[in-house]
Amino acid sequence: MALFDRISEDIKKAMLAKDKVALDALRGIKKEFLEAKTAPGSDGELKDEKALQILQKLVKQRKESAEMYLGAGRQELAEEEMAQCRVIEQYLPAMMSEDELAAELSAIIAEVGATGPQDMGKVMGVATKRLAGKAEGRAISTKVKELLN
Repeated sequence: MALFDRISEDIKKAMLAKDKVALDALRGIKKEFLEAKTAPGSDGELKDEKALQILQKLVKQRKESAEMYLGAGRQELAEEEMAQCRVIEQYLPAMMSEDELAAELSAIIAEVGATGPQDMGKVMGVATKRLAGKAEGRAISTKVKELLN
């Protein structure tokens, strides 16, 4: 089942269960999915790869919002953002451990023939596509820099 369809089904389940946090998070996801499907230049379809990118963006936004709320002393709003973040994360594949990430990036570095920091762009291009949804971009970038130096 495509992510879009799965989210639609889970919205119905959340409504029946009267789970407000999940319902709010799922409606936010569906809104972003619909906007992506109807965006100019879109073919009206939402591929799972694009859906995963949207989910990652939403998780990042929720975490940043929670940090801002904590900084402003709004604990209850931060907790709500983190609860929604946990709901969204259920739809993402499991993140790679640091060892798995290092092994995968080492293989990519060997594959593209990178020899130093000047080849970071080549490695990042392949790595971000191949590891989409499995690792955060910041973690990939940091590990690539470390491995190339």
